[in-house]
Amino acid sequence: MKEEVMMYDYLLDNKFFIDIDGAEFQKGKVKVHLTVEKRSMMFELTFKIEGIAVVPCDRCLDDMDLPVTAQNRLIVKFGKDFSEESDEVVVIPEDEGVINLAWFLYEFIALSLPIKHVHAPGRCNKMMSSKLKKHSVKSENDEDDFVMDDGDDMVITDGDASESENEIDPRWEVLKGLVEK
Repeated sequence: MKEEVMMYDYLLDNKFFIDIDGAEFQKGKVKVHLTVEKRSMMFELTFKIEGIAVVPCDRCLDDMDLPVTAQNRLIVKFGKDFSEESDEVVVIPEDEGVINLAWFLYEFIALSLPIKHVHAPGRCNKMMSSKLKKHSVKSENDEDDFVMDDGDDMVITDGDASESENEIDPRWEVLKGLVEK
């Protein structure tokens, strides 16, 4: 085989994400620029990925756009059987000489997304946000997340109850007793 460089451009749209049937998301529009460097007995693939993935918001469950930007590398070698030697090295059977990159592209995109998918402040579905606030646990400093700072007592709010009616959950008192012993 002679050594050479080839370039490919792909547009991954909703159909690609639906067909791949991944658990993270099934919508988006992502451009992929692939550079393939052919070397003796291996290929080095370099992916430049940019676009938008549509994922459900972790708070209100409405769809939201998340920017996707990634650069990944994959080394493809020839061998007897298919195997993944590492995150970046794949061995394919020499007699087949073919690799399907679809799942690799999906994983590169999924791994480039942040773990927490939340709308910008004020963008969540108002109806769902009000229901969430009604049933959420709040700390005394009224943060929305389930956080306990410096031994602050956690307070469960009912949404309809006034602040003077809030009581410390008795389970926290039992735990405090264990710490003091």
